[in-house]
Amino acid sequence: MTPGRVNLKIVADRLALARRHQADLETLKAMGAEVFAGDRRNPAAAESFLRRAIEALFDAARHLLAKGHGLGGLEYRDVARLARERQLVVDEALASRLVQIAGFRNRLTHYYDEVTPEEIFHVLESDLGDLEAFARELETAAMRLAGATEDHEDPPRSDCPPTRIEPTR
Repeated sequence: MTPGRVNLKIVADRLALARRHQADLETLKAMGAEVFAGDRRNPAAAESFLRRAIEALFDAARHLLAKGHGLGGLEYRDVARLARERQLVVDEALASRLVQIAGFRNRLTHYYDEVTPEEIFHVLESDLGDLEAFARELETAAMRLAGATEDHEDPPRSDCPPTRIEPTR
């Protein structure tokens, strides 16, 4: 695959979707473990929000790997590994957890019957910060790669401000 132009809108849209789901997950976490587990719909909702947030983040990373580095058709664990190797994620501790995050997404998708409400709540309590950290790293990488792809094409006009990804809150 040949590298192309990084589409900052695609990245920003995926990160915004992930952050919306993260906000929903924070709401579920705030219930506390007992209330969370007391209604079977809560773990099901959390499972869906978690899977979709992870998928959105990995889709953004996959776009950056494809357009910025010419690497396509990647499985989730490959995206995690290459995000570290290609410095989409420079935080080493976070980069090492991405493989675990990819594996958890695969469990949510393929082995959903083995994931317990207690495990999901533990993820809510312990690991949601990793998703936001991944989003911030991808924002930085997107801006860097968008600048690099512009170097190989027409130079930006001085009367046009650079495109920015604005973090959503």
